[in-house]
Amino acid sequence: MTSETSDSSIPDNILSPTVSLVDCDLQVRLKSENDKVLIILPPSDSNNTITDWSEIWESLQSRVNSQEKSWSHSTPVHLIVKDRLLDARQLQMIQETLKEVDLQLKKVITSRRQTAVASVMAGYSVEQESPELLISIEEETPIQNLAEPLYYQNTVRSGVEVRHPGTIIIMGDVNPGGMVSSAGDILIWGRLKGIAHAGAQGNRQCRIMALKMQPTQLRIAEAIARPPEAILDHYEPEVAYMSTEGIRINKSENFNQLFSFSTKLNAWLELETTG
Repeated sequence: MTSETSDSSIPDNILSPTVSLVDCDLQVRLKSENDKVLIILPPSDSNNTITDWSEIWESLQSRVNSQEKSWSHSTPVHLIVKDRLLDARQLQMIQETLKEVDLQLKKVITSRRQTAVASVMAGYSVEQESPELLISIEEETPIQNLAEPLYYQNTVRSGVEVRHPGTIIIMGDVNPGGMVSSAGDILIWGRLKGIAHAGAQGNRQCRIMALKMQPTQLRIAEAIARPPEAILDHYEPEVAYMSTEGIRINKSENFNQLFSFSTKLNAWLELETTG
């Protein structure tokens, strides 16, 4: 082994350069999973080195283009944005970037309600995660800490799936092929023609309400029901609920005065009326 003598005229930072380690969790990441591609954006954090939207977009473009041959034709993309806030313009920019390499944005997974609403309005399926654990499995009687209600003022079109860890209120229709899944209740100020799943985390007390109940399928907790084949002449506001015999549908008028939820039977019971 030979030794070398350093030249004192050379700056120390040239001889011993500082190495900067990059946290991969703070970068835009791509990951192939089964028949889809996951794109994971860095979280919104004050210590994050990539906080500017233009930097995120440029990083996304670079990574997508560098792996262009890694997927097949029209591979679906699930965009995981965590707590980062995205608006309709930014979602459109991402979609256009993905189209250039033959990828299709299908679902947005977020913990921000504003991002969830913007994604649904843009026509993407949404899975809204709660930033906190929703169910405590250590308690004998689990208590669900539901997220704030999600309000959506539009139609849930075919192919769109909306998930939320709380009650969902839709000011519009749910078309055939559309799906709404909620850890709480589902209230539809319009026609329900698609699939609705209330109490998705096992809460049998949750209900599904709609001005016109024409569902493809109803789900409450673990129970599944299909609508009757008979076509009604007229419709009125109705509520679907869990009875001791499974999912039932009744008029929504005065429902809380006519029914009471039994925690012992874990089902809604019709109250006895007098007179």
